Amino acid sequence: MNNKTPKAIKGYWSNGRFVKPEEIAAEEVGPPSKTQLKAEADEKQALGEALLTLRADLMARLALPDKLLDALAQAKKITNFEGRRRQMQFIGKLMRPLDPEPIREAINEQLNGSAQLTLQLHLAEQWRDKLVVDDQALSDWLTAYPATDAQQLRALIRQARKDFKPEKPGEAPRHGKSYREIFQLVKENMKNAAQDADA
Repeated sequence: MNNKTPKAIKGYWSNGRFVKPEEIAAEEVGPPSKTQLKAEADEKQALGEALLTLRADLMARLALPDKLLDALAQAKKITNFEGRRRQMQFIGKLMRPLDPEPIREAINEQLNGSAQLTLQLHLAEQWRDKLVVDDQALSDWLTAYPATDAQQLRALIRQARKDFKPEKPGEAPRHGKSYREIFQLVKENMKNAAQDADA
């Protein structure tokens, strides 16, 4: 014979019904408020507005549903204010089930450039400045990027150093064309090396 007492179930009685803790938690969280839903809908509509100006390569990366792409294409053609407003509401509605994060990232990348690209430009600037002022930097560069046209780079560095000397005493030094060309050459070689590494 089993004398074990039944395990007590946590909860309480309410309106003639037994309510368990997990039900209480679900009720407390509850559905989002009208204010929350409105804010989300407004954000999705604003993202939809921003999608109208998004570059084709970034748009392709998002792999948006065809219905939304068609709606965006239509919105670009509408010039009537009220018609456009209604179309944007429709776009906002189509965007509700989508995750807004990748869309935000794409818009941000268009506005600010990717973090990776910004970093590469900073590195290219640092290398260029080192190459112009430090002889050791050239051999460091050629070790790191052996595919560089060393003769061309040497000539550009010589020219950049000549340009860098002020024409008259007391004048601020100027950066000439060769200074900009070193930057382009450095940037190009860094990009090619990165592509080779990815291949």
